[in-house]
Amino acid sequence: MRTCHCLPLLIWTYMFYIVDAIPLEENTSSHLPSRKTVSLTKDDGKVLHRTKRGWMWNQFFLLEEYTGTDTQYVGKLHTDQDKGDGNLKYILTGDGAGSLFVIDENTGDIHAAKKLDREEKSLYILRAKAIDRKTGRQVEPESEFIIKIHDINDNEPKFTKDLYTASVPEMSEVGTPVIQVTATDADDANYGNSAKVVYSILQGQPYFSVDPESGIIKTALPDMSRENREQYQVVIQAKDMGGQMGGLSGTTTVNITLTDVNNNPPRFPQSTYQFSSPESVPLGTPVGRIKANDPDLGENAEMEYQIAGGDGADMFDVTTDKDTQEGIITVKQNLDFEKKMLYTLRVDASNTHPDPRFLNLGPFKDTAIVKISVEDIDEPPVFSKLSYLIEVDEDVKEGSIIGQVTAYDPDAMNNLVKYSVDRHTDLDRIFSIHSENGSLFTLKPLDRESSPWHNITVTATEINNPKQSSHIPVFIRILDINDHAPEFAMYYETFVCENAKPGQLIQTVSVMDKDDPPRGHKFFFEPVPEFPLNPNFTIVDNKDNTAGIMTRKDGYSRNKMSTYLLPILIFDNDYPIQSSTGTLTIRVCACDNQGNMQSCNAEALILTAGLSTGALVAILLCVIILLILVVLFAALKRQRKKEPLIISKDDVRDNIVTYNDEGGGEEDTQAFDIGTLRNPEAREDSKLRRDVMPETIFQIRRTVPLWENIDVQDFIHRRLKENDSDPSAPPYDSLATYAYEGNDSIADSLSSLESLTADCNQDYDYLSDWGPRFKKLADMYGGDDSDRD
Repeated sequence: MRTCHCLPLLIWTYMFYIVDAIPLEENTSSHLPSRKTVSLTKDDGKVLHRTKRGWMWNQFFLLEEYTGTDTQYVGKLHTDQDKGDGNLKYILTGDGAGSLFVIDENTGDIHAAKKLDREEKSLYILRAKAIDRKTGRQVEPESEFIIKIHDINDNEPKFTKDLYTASVPEMSEVGTPVIQVTATDADDANYGNSAKVVYSILQGQPYFSVDPESGIIKTALPDMSRENREQYQVVIQAKDMGGQMGGLSGTTTVNITLTDVNNNPPRFPQSTYQFSSPESVPLGTPVGRIKANDPDLGENAEMEYQIAGGDGADMFDVTTDKDTQEGIITVKQNLDFEKKMLYTLRVDASNTHPDPRFLNLGPFKDTAIVKISVEDIDEPPVFSKLSYLIEVDEDVKEGSIIGQVTAYDPDAMNNLVKYSVDRHTDLDRIFSIHSENGSLFTLKPLDRESSPWHNITVTATEINNPKQSSHIPVFIRILDINDHAPEFAMYYETFVCENAKPGQLIQTVSVMDKDDPPRGHKFFFEPVPEFPLNPNFTIVDNKDNTAGIMTRKDGYSRNKMSTYLLPILIFDNDYPIQSSTGTLTIRVCACDNQGNMQSCNAEALILTAGLSTGALVAILLCVIILLILVVLFAALKRQRKKEPLIISKDDVRDNIVTYNDEGGGEEDTQAFDIGTLRNPEAREDSKLRRDVMPETIFQIRRTVPLWENIDVQDFIHRRLKENDSDPSAPPYDSLATYAYEGNDSIADSLSSLESLTADCNQDYDYLSDWGPRFKKLADMYGGDDSDRD
């Protein structure tokens, strides 16, 4: 049997017609054999005949929620290839095959095995085929068909919300829409009236109504007032089957609130208000509050207050408190009991957002009379200013007057006032005040760098009534003076490479100053005057408060000098000029060709010899022990005998004791009284030196009486000897000089101007024979390598 693929569509269309036109009982007992032949013509003119398959359908629709005892019959599959001998086998596949729908494989009858629900699934797509049992071959191609579930009214309407909330303005016209409610029915809207919903109102009449078709709730009464009733609860019912008897229904609740509109003017609860105010209240002080009532809400109840007239319109003002909607009466000008004791105001209260629809109800404002009486009181002292600002230099002397505050008694009695400083604001007691005239003066030195501002409080109190007092803040600004010297901003670790070239920058230094000049800092850098020309380094002032350290020679050696000390004189440009000397420590380091530091320690020179760490530590300990022994030996030797302090040019002391009398030479005996040097009382007065801290281990030394008539030269030599042998004498920062030149030197002149102009080096070995005083000179010029060094 030959079939065409369009046959299922024709069968489906035909069966719809049969089901709708023939009752169910007739459908179940009728068979519709269908055998058709289609002729196809090829190009060669031969006619081919193809026989279509024929399926027998008894039912395509199935009722949901079937409650019968037997399984519900769906339909029958049958092909004209079936001879009734049981040789064919019918197979059903697709949605629910085998579970919801079962087929008798011999007869092709299909039954529903379970109760079906259209709301869960409204149609099922199935496929059927017939197979020869002996050969297993399909005698008909697999065909697809649809089983549709017929609906019954088994679902009630359900609203999208169980509770609705809506609002509508009060005083709305009848028919004003409020809200739309919606109910849905799960039944089939295309089959009967099971899903046709009608709305009705069960609760909420006569205030509201509902449209039965759309579910829109509308107002039903005019001029509903929120002030009378604000909340309404409306119950809406939705019923299917078009609202007919037997239909299913559902309900929902709608809470409707009437919103406020400005339909009420403000009204004062009383026509007259009375307040009192002391005469000494500050400007802006509230005197009293008034309030007009408005039953409206929100911005509809907002109002503003204005003074409409009265003899106190210039003395008082009224403002509106936005939170409480009250009118606040405040003092606008200073009150004086002696001038006027009673003021009258006329105050209006009006809405700020009137509704034009309700202006016909009358003016939306009200007026009240406010009477204010002035009280006479004893007022505290009043300062001439609200605050004081005083500027004072930080170098002001203690006890100096830096400013003055003034206060007076505003009462008619004009009591005297005394002043004091609140010590809670001046815990360090830096300032004080004259109790009678209010003059402020300092008690301690001031320092701007530690405290640039001082905020103190001054109290003025009536002498006859100490309870009456006033306080005033006094802001004291300390003005800066240039009392700090600039110094390095940080500690610099500077190094110079052994292979450095002249003119290389090795360090840039910056400075800081605790002072704060008004024109900003300006610093200058120079070499110290003692060493104006350094042969190793140059100080370059960059003119931007920094200085660069430049190399001055070609190459440095760690063997000869591992560390250089470079003193730098730093000074500012303020008045008076402050300066300081900062010393820069420069280490000589080994560097690579790019100038990167590799090593700066002196021990690095020894490491290449292959010494171990333990050997280096042992060598270092030995060196330290030797240095300690040398220092002890030198100290003991110095105690035994000290060289005069004046023999070294490098020994420069800060304190110089001089006799301010030049005299007329050695022959002048009238220039000064030489007897002063021989005065026993002047010489033997045992006064402690102020530059030497006394120690108990040193006993006070008294010199041998020298009041006998001795020579001055002999006297000075003895003093020198005592000073050399005194363990408590300098070296300290002091220089003792004696106005005696002494005899001529036994040696000839050492000036090189008189030296012989010979090619050979001069011989200075004879300097070693001149004694210990010329030892240092002999070390400098004696020896073969003195000139080269």
